[in-house]
Amino acid sequence: MTTEPIDRGLAPRSAGGAPRIVLALSDLAARVRALSGWRRRGLALLLGALAALALPPIHAVPLLVIAFTGLVWLVDGTRSTGEAFRVGWWFGLGHFAAGIYWIANALLTDPVRFGWMIPPVVGGLAAVLALFPGLAAAGMRRLGGDGPARVVVLAGMWVFGEWLRGWVLSGFPWNLIGYAWAFSDPMNQLAALTGSWGLSLLTVLAAAMPAVLGDWRLDGRGRARLWIGAGSIALAALLLAATWIGGAWRLPDGPSATVPDVRLRIVQAAIDPALKNKADLREANLGRHLRLTIDTPGFTDATHVIWPETAAQFLLEHDPEVRRAVATAAPPGGLILTGAPRGEIENGRLVQLWNSLVAVNPAAAIVGSFDKFHLVPLGEYVPLRELLPFINKVTPGSMDFSAGPGPVTLRLPGLPPVGPLICYEVIFPGAVVNAEDRPSWLLNLTNDAWFGTSSGPYQHFVSARLRAVEEGLPLVRAANTGISGVVDAYGRVTARMGLGDVGVIDADLPVPAAGLTPYARYGDLLLAAMLATTVFLAIALRRLL
Repeated sequence: MTTEPIDRGLAPRSAGGAPRIVLALSDLAARVRALSGWRRRGLALLLGALAALALPPIHAVPLLVIAFTGLVWLVDGTRSTGEAFRVGWWFGLGHFAAGIYWIANALLTDPVRFGWMIPPVVGGLAAVLALFPGLAAAGMRRLGGDGPARVVVLAGMWVFGEWLRGWVLSGFPWNLIGYAWAFSDPMNQLAALTGSWGLSLLTVLAAAMPAVLGDWRLDGRGRARLWIGAGSIALAALLLAATWIGGAWRLPDGPSATVPDVRLRIVQAAIDPALKNKADLREANLGRHLRLTIDTPGFTDATHVIWPETAAQFLLEHDPEVRRAVATAAPPGGLILTGAPRGEIENGRLVQLWNSLVAVNPAAAIVGSFDKFHLVPLGEYVPLRELLPFINKVTPGSMDFSAGPGPVTLRLPGLPPVGPLICYEVIFPGAVVNAEDRPSWLLNLTNDAWFGTSSGPYQHFVSARLRAVEEGLPLVRAANTGISGVVDAYGRVTARMGLGDVGVIDADLPVPAAGLTPYARYGDLLLAAMLATTVFLAIALRRLL
């Protein structure tokens, strides 16, 4: 009697002893490498879009393995650095078009004036952002060689591209690939050590490493390549596990302590942008905020009230009557902090305008203000306006906003020192606090109504959470249509109001983490160290393997 082995799809099929799954991956890799023309471009575009599904709010992280493994194989099949760049560009085009589609919603608030801008703005921005994945793919082709070394180069170049995105053409570091882990508080803790850059590096490294298993048939070193691939994947998995374990160890067992004698009321009025932008509805919109603030039970327990970006659409310093109305929402002995425009008037004429936060006490006195320092192109000003006189900014009015100094730290009565951030200022790692005068918490006012009901507000909220982890500071967020909330110094959400909800959040203010996080202390020097490590590791792997 003989016993036949049970075939589980892993039985060897060759003298080299390769499991069937490895042989199948090797055959698949060969087919992907052999693609050319529109098939290569189409697959790259599709894989990039798949990678976007791993980002908030979907977090389909396993799709990253398919996307980045496929990208490696596509680049393997190119014959030059230029071809590799084009593969990476098509991947990036799919990735960013799928990730930032929601920008079209802002232009649809006034489709007659701005609808025509959707293709050039959304498509053009995706095409520009795709240059950075293109550079990563070209770098892999030029410097990576084969085996795990090329994956290390791809991961390092990808993260370098993300960093460049934060600076080039005023910067737009939206949807860093490491945000795919935002659903996991333990994984997010790596950002305190390395910034979000470390999460991105680990993510690409782990997602692309299975590509090495497709190297089986490249030459006569099949068995050696099998062990190299298996070992590399095991090491990447070990790094992921170590990150989760270390993050879980860092997280406190219970909720964070809170600041004594501070009780915040965060107001979310959920005003549609089409209504918010009408001049004849400004008073009604202000009244909506006042009623939600004062009439919702619990107002007497609040010490400070927070309204979102441009909740008051008046120049408060020049309009004492409206300022007195706003002051009625300030609790006794406390303050109301509201988003509002600030303007300079000369001879009865407005000559300069800022997008600001204004703090008003119960006596209707302005006790502090902050002017947004990182403005949104086309949203708050028109770049190269002299060359593009036919283009208007999306926000109301013909005058461009001016940028204020920043980041800054405000000291307001009854509150710990605060670092205010308006709208997308919160998306820039390492650029949200005054390093010479560090705050004790961050305050983000925004009007995410521009994004509509889309993935945009979820992506924005995740960016804010990661800044809290990086800096070791709690963050409070007031958004017109959501997502409003309170985040502790470890990125954990302690209070939240969903997208489109109307109401208030009453919450205590968490305390900052003890001491500076490594990223808060050293900033992007840690990124430079990580990138240098990837260079040395890639060189070592090429020499050894």
